[in-house]
Amino acid sequence: MRTATGHSTRHRPTPPAVCLTVLAAALLACNLPAAGITPPTSEPFAPSPTVAPAPPTAAPTLPEPTATSPSTSTPVPREPVFPILEPPGAVFVYTTRSGDTLSALALRFGVEASQIAAEAPLPAAGYLPPGLVVRIPNLLEAMTPGGEVLPDSEVVYSPAAADFDVGAFAAATSGYLSRYTETMEDETVLSGAAIVQRVAEENSINPRLLLALLEFRAGYVYGVPQDADARVYPLGFSVPDRPGLYQELSVACSQLARAYYGWRQGTLTETRPADGGTVRWNPTLNAGSVAVLHVFALLTGTDGWMDQVAGLQSFGALYASMFGEPSTRAIDPLLPTDLVQPALELPFAAGEGWSLTAGPHPAWTAGTPRGALDLSPITAEDPCAVSFRWVLASAPGVIARARDNAVALDLDGDGTEATGWVLLYYHVAEAGMIAEGSRVEIGDRLGHPSCEGGRSTGKHVHVARKFNGEWLAADGPVPFVLSGWRAVAVARNYYGSLVRGAEVVTSDSSGQQGSTIVR
Repeated sequence: MRTATGHSTRHRPTPPAVCLTVLAAALLACNLPAAGITPPTSEPFAPSPTVAPAPPTAAPTLPEPTATSPSTSTPVPREPVFPILEPPGAVFVYTTRSGDTLSALALRFGVEASQIAAEAPLPAAGYLPPGLVVRIPNLLEAMTPGGEVLPDSEVVYSPAAADFDVGAFAAATSGYLSRYTETMEDETVLSGAAIVQRVAEENSINPRLLLALLEFRAGYVYGVPQDADARVYPLGFSVPDRPGLYQELSVACSQLARAYYGWRQGTLTETRPADGGTVRWNPTLNAGSVAVLHVFALLTGTDGWMDQVAGLQSFGALYASMFGEPSTRAIDPLLPTDLVQPALELPFAAGEGWSLTAGPHPAWTAGTPRGALDLSPITAEDPCAVSFRWVLASAPGVIARARDNAVALDLDGDGTEATGWVLLYYHVAEAGMIAEGSRVEIGDRLGHPSCEGGRSTGKHVHVARKFNGEWLAADGPVPFVLSGWRAVAVARNYYGSLVRGAEVVTSDSSGQQGSTIVR
């Protein structure tokens, strides 16, 4: 069968059994240190004990397959830019990219940092300036080809997607997605386009990428999936008890993030599909390409992924035919070398005592960097009561999103989460939540901390940062600092501390002595 875009559904082989074990790595759970999400590793993937926020509680409404009109956009063949098959030789000559660090390069290339040679000394901390030419010995026995599947800014929800309208795009296609609906946990019925937009916003993954994956794997956008499983599990992850578009896309975003940020940090250098093989990624690849390649390796196995991404019928070719050449929208640098966090205040009133109930842990999904902190008001209320205390704005800005227990504060004031600095506050009660579009100053009320959204053992607010759509580690090149308190991570998720001079506040999920912080 062929879809309206002209590519064959050969792209959807029977998924390997790993899809039942890889893929329960879904979304946010707070205040659960004993069952915390572990950082990405090169070990075979296993389920993470996390729960998706607001999952569907009813089976999705699946429109019957009918013939559809072809897209108004005619696909244009694209000369592939992946793979580059030229072997690297004994020495890699690598040009640094935005977001590279010396420690991550050493891990990706499998060398010591001292073995990376440049004309001038490289900084041990912080981002490396993009465009530096470095020479690195090739100590790898085997690796994939190099090249670029997608720029990083086409994978995260970056400025490249700030003006992209998912609803308008889906409506113009008249495909299966345009007629799909799904009932969410709160009984809200969302259209297929609204689900794509919601998942993209929650995970900060580019909606164009999600649409292209749906079309490539199942003909979901321009065509109609004839396979019943493809209508329920359009990407092929097929996690039991997690049917429907929202869940499939959420799982995909978790895996995209696991690879993207794992590559950024050097903690993921290979993928191990369920067939027992190992795919060692070429260290010259960019993070966005590794994220896409990782997903295809999981879905099609050690020997199947290359067929999905190479050639004129590849995923990259389809992507360009749907949205135009991605390199023309590339944002570079996505993370400026001199990036500095603006001044931020603790998100509660002066004089109040709150507990640091969780130190650095995943900003959103399993696989996102350990960029979030949890803070809980110290009151005599029931553990999961909606608190009478208020979560306050840590900086001036505009509320870009206020729904589903999340408040996104856009600091550059343009009203979009895709550009500049954004603070995410999660587990904010729906009752009393600030209105989307509101302009706020430091200390303005955003809502009440609660247990609403995801899973929580007690009322709190989960706070994380993004820049240009990319989640930032709390204890990374750009430290998370609130009212002068700097986040410090330790080996385990949810543990850690806030440090200000000689003062130290240590996280404790039960809010015991030593975890109290006063603004």
